[in-house]
Amino acid sequence: MRIGHGYDVHRLVEGRKLILGGVDIPYKMGLDGHSDADVLVHALMDAILGALALGDIGQHFPDTDPDYKGADSLKLLDRVMEYVDDSNYVFSNADMTICCQSPKLAPYIMDMRENIADTIGCDISQISIKATTEEHLGFTGSGEGISATAVVLLEDI
Repeated sequence: MRIGHGYDVHRLVEGRKLILGGVDIPYKMGLDGHSDADVLVHALMDAILGALALGDIGQHFPDTDPDYKGADSLKLLDRVMEYVDDSNYVFSNADMTICCQSPKLAPYIMDMRENIADTIGCDISQISIKATTEEHLGFTGSGEGISATAVVLLEDI
């Protein structure tokens, strides 16, 4: 088996949509980035790439490449899953955490899980997503940004 860990963070800014797990969440600010800046999916992609020892998403989808400007991160995840399909491993499960003071994410977690499971081609029971605040501490607690972590297990075929 292979285990991968991923982490991503983006600054919250006005004039952008807030996309997490492929869900457009109504909020006064969104995440700044070259693509749709979906920190949850970015952390997941990094975890999968890490489990395969293939580097990180910046190597595969550089922010200097205009092809990825505004890119849908779920489509990028689909491309990362091609690496899994070409390997001697299969996706087993992912456990992810979003650190976000506001907005409250509980109403959107199931939709995020469904989007990710559909993209990966797995059962929703293989996708765990949790959201937490940081009690107003640090950049996420002050509302400056949102971060996410992901741990992935890939198993030998």
